[in-house]
Amino acid sequence: MSGMRDVAELVSEAAADHPDRLALVEAGGRSLTWAQLDDEVGRIATGLGAAGIVGGHRVLIAVGNRIEFVTTYLGVLRAQAVAVPVNPRSTPGELGRMVEDSGARMVVTDADTVVAVREALESQEAPPRIVAIGATLRPGERSYDQLRAMPARPVPPLQDPEKLAALLYTSGTSGLPRAAMLTHRALLANIEQVARVEPPMMHGDDVVLGVLPLFHVYGLNAVLGGVLRHRAKLVLVDRFDPQETLSLIDDEACSVIPIAPPVFAYWQDEEHLEEHLGPVRLMLSGSAPLSTQLVERFTERTGIPVHQGYGLTEASPVVTSTLCSVVPQVGSVGAALPGVEIRLVDESGRTPEGVDPGEIQIRGDNLFSGYWPDGAGGPDDEGWWSTGDVGFLDPSGDLFLVDRLKELVIVSGFNVYPVEVEDVIEEVDGVAEVAVIGVDDPLTGEAVVAYVRAPGADPDAIADAVRRHCDVRLARFKQPSRIEVVDELPKTVTGKVQKGRLRGIERRRTLGLLE
Repeated sequence: MSGMRDVAELVSEAAADHPDRLALVEAGGRSLTWAQLDDEVGRIATGLGAAGIVGGHRVLIAVGNRIEFVTTYLGVLRAQAVAVPVNPRSTPGELGRMVEDSGARMVVTDADTVVAVREALESQEAPPRIVAIGATLRPGERSYDQLRAMPARPVPPLQDPEKLAALLYTSGTSGLPRAAMLTHRALLANIEQVARVEPPMMHGDDVVLGVLPLFHVYGLNAVLGGVLRHRAKLVLVDRFDPQETLSLIDDEACSVIPIAPPVFAYWQDEEHLEEHLGPVRLMLSGSAPLSTQLVERFTERTGIPVHQGYGLTEASPVVTSTLCSVVPQVGSVGAALPGVEIRLVDESGRTPEGVDPGEIQIRGDNLFSGYWPDGAGGPDDEGWWSTGDVGFLDPSGDLFLVDRLKELVIVSGFNVYPVEVEDVIEEVDGVAEVAVIGVDDPLTGEAVVAYVRAPGADPDAIADAVRRHCDVRLARFKQPSRIEVVDELPKTVTGKVQKGRLRGIERRRTLGLLE
């Protein structure tokens, strides 16, 4: 793998070695062998070139977990264009902003999302071309079958692994979501770093559950990238349903189950859990904190080890894993992967004393190149990047997360930046001021709560108006789970809202100290 320059090359190698082995299976029954996948990827790369997409052009992918997501993503990489995978359940406003920000020349979408994409592009002066999968086309749009119609033509190998491969929208360190710039080097580096973990997370004969969204870095590079690297089989699931997914694991004999923490809560009371998980050898959890009690209860009941990790979009994404721990410890997110360095710094930039917490900084070939479009906020001259997370390291090198410097809220593994939600709520008539915070939630890890000041208004009417407006303007995971209409918000002497006090109110509410 040392001479590998781009992720799409992994497909060609697998096709050469195992042409007839299944690579992808959809829950609905469609499948592709490695040879068929390689041909599809080549057809898409050829079709993109014929449509005028050249190296460096951005292609936005708003598609669910289906075969066409994989072939489009890899086809874009093979064409040396830039993939921009986004949440297909984003609102038209969110989609429009990402199209405009990325400068996408083409949007590949499916029947579930094409209406929102059309609405998103209505107000744009020079909208990108739409390629739709399984949808009735409008004038000027192209079908996916047209995009893949021509036989694959050879593509010159990527010469520079520092070329941009993907833009992944994340909250970054300020305001609205920003796109992390991930190069071919960064994506491949993390795939290789994970592959060096002992014992291995994946083998060639594994069947891997693909229920994590492929537009999310965890599903895209940790799951799909790992499957490509090890020539495993990926079972694609577009929508998580607790019972149906368990049945699928049983039916497809899935052996590796990468999931987000909320899934454990959904499954903990399932009557036939042990039987359904019979084929499973490893559960992998990432993208959000996981309750220690939940893990212990799950492992005690099923006998299946649950390994956790810590990662970030900017790190492509995996930084630590409990598979790397000398002795896995309760509450830790594990030790650094091979090839990844971690250090802690205090407010003055020095190493904290003993096991005192500090801001987590990381260094490795898996790091991003800064935020789109100018590379701002990337690693420093020595390669270190400040994550904005706070933790401490024990003597064996295990990392324990303590807090976040940024006010990021992580809902089911998806990043929500409070200011984005606040800006939307402030559009509602009668709302004078808003403060959005994250609170613990047993199903989603964290949930969004909005404190709203609306002088003289009926609290129920305001809460209802806010809820309706957010339903239109924000993706579901960003919408407040609760709206508290208050007379005043706690402020500092300089007039800044004291969100720490609001979090204190929520903690007291959780402990039953508030009526």
